[in-house]
Amino acid sequence: MSHTSHSRGRGAGVRLRLLAALTLPLLAAFARDALAVPSFARQTGQDCVACHVGGFGPQLTPYGVKFKLGGFTDSDGKDNKIPLSAMAVGGLTHTAKAQEEAPTDRTGTNNNLVLDQASIFLAGRASEYIGAFMQGTYTGADNKFAMDNADARAVRTLELDGTDLTFGLSLHNTPGMQDPFNTLPVWRFPYVGSSVAPGPAAAPIFDGGLEQHVTGLSAYTFADEHFYAELGSYRSLSPAALDSLGLGRDSYPGKLGSSTSYWRVAFFDDLKKSAFSLGAFGFNAALDPSGDGSSNSDHYRDLGLDAHYQFLGTREHIGTLNASYIREHQGLDASAAAGNADSANGRLNELNLNASYTYDQTWGLTLGRFMIQGSRDAALYADSANGSPDSAGWVLQTDWTPWGKEGSWGSPWANLRVGLQYTAYDRFDGARHNYDGAGHDASDNNTIYAFIWTSF
Repeated sequence: MSHTSHSRGRGAGVRLRLLAALTLPLLAAFARDALAVPSFARQTGQDCVACHVGGFGPQLTPYGVKFKLGGFTDSDGKDNKIPLSAMAVGGLTHTAKAQEEAPTDRTGTNNNLVLDQASIFLAGRASEYIGAFMQGTYTGADNKFAMDNADARAVRTLELDGTDLTFGLSLHNTPGMQDPFNTLPVWRFPYVGSSVAPGPAAAPIFDGGLEQHVTGLSAYTFADEHFYAELGSYRSLSPAALDSLGLGRDSYPGKLGSSTSYWRVAFFDDLKKSAFSLGAFGFNAALDPSGDGSSNSDHYRDLGLDAHYQFLGTREHIGTLNASYIREHQGLDASAAAGNADSANGRLNELNLNASYTYDQTWGLTLGRFMIQGSRDAALYADSANGSPDSAGWVLQTDWTPWGKEGSWGSPWANLRVGLQYTAYDRFDGARHNYDGAGHDASDNNTIYAFIWTSF
C-alpha cells in the first residue's frame, strides 16, 4: 500500500513517540540502579573484544555467551551509566542485473545507496537479577520506524553441591533471538546485509517467518557452565498491536495456536584458547492464516541441529566455524483449502555453514554457504517457474574494524566496521537458469554490498 512521504514521516513520528512512551518507564527502572549500557561494554567495564569476535557484534565469545545467559546483568559495579545506545548501517547495493521493479518507492532498480537501518537501544542491567535488550529501528529504504528485537530477562544463579546452576526467564518477540550461540537464524552470518537486495522466497517458519510478530516466554537453565536447556511458547500479536508498533497489520502472518512450542538443548565448553558447542532444537507451530478462526490451521514442525567452534588462541589469530541444519515438515491444510498450496503436505530443508578468520581483532574474512531444498508446489511457490523452493549460494565478506580492541581510540564509545560483501547464487527460487519463466537466471541476483556499520 503506497503512501506519500509526508504521511510516512508523520507515521514514523507517532511511532517514535509511542516507543518513547513504552520505554521511558523502563528507562526509569534502569536509572534507579544506575547500572545500564549503550553497548554493554560500558556496563561491564570490558573492551568490546571481551564479548565479540573482532571487537564488533554480534558474534559472541565465551564471555559474551555467559553474559547473555546471565541476563545482561554482569557489571563492573560502577554507577551513573546511561542505558542507551545507537547503531547505523548503510551501504551501496549493486546486483549483476537490475531488478525488474524497484524494491521500494524510495529506491531504484539498481545501485542503491541506502541507510539500511538506524536503531536506538535500551539495553543493560535493571537490577542484580533483571536485564534487557530493546531495539527500535528506522529503515531508510521505506522510511519506516518500528519496534525491532526485544529480549527482557530475569535470572538467578545458585550453587548446588559445588555446581553453578543458572535459571532464567526470557520474554522476547522473535523465535530464536534469545539463543546464546551464533548458529540459529536471528544471529547467524551474514550478520549484516542489504535491505534492498533480492533474496530467495522460501525459508522455514523458524527462519524469520514470525520475527517481531509474536510474544514468547521461555525458561532456561545453564548447568555447570556446560549444559543448556530451554523450553518456551509463543503467542501472536494482534493486527492492532502490529500497527501500534510500526510493523503494520499488512504483515500479520496469522494467529498462532496454543500448541506452539520451542525447545532447545546444547552442550558448551569454554577451553579458554578455544570453545565449542553442539546442540539441537525444535519449533512446533499451528498457524491460522485468517486469524479469525474461520479456517483450518497450517502446521509446521521444525527440527534442527547446530554446532560452532572458535579458536581464540592469544586473540591475534581467531578462527570460527558455524553450522546449522533445519528440517521442516509442513501440514498446509489451511493453505491448501484456500488454494494457496497444491498439497497439504510439504517439506523444506535449510543448511547454513560459515567459516571466518580474524587477524589482530581488526581484519576479518568470512565465507558462508547456504542451501534451501524442498518439495515442489506450484501454488505455494508461485514465483518459481517449476514450483520449486530450491535456492543455494555463497556469501564472501571482508571487513575492517579499526576500534573495539584493548586500548582502541574511543573505546568503548566508538565502534566502526567497514566491509565488502558478495553474494553469489548457484540456484534461485528453483532453478539455475530462467527460474521465473521470464528469462532471469540465478546469477542475475548476485549482489555486491559495500557497507559502513557503526554503533555508539
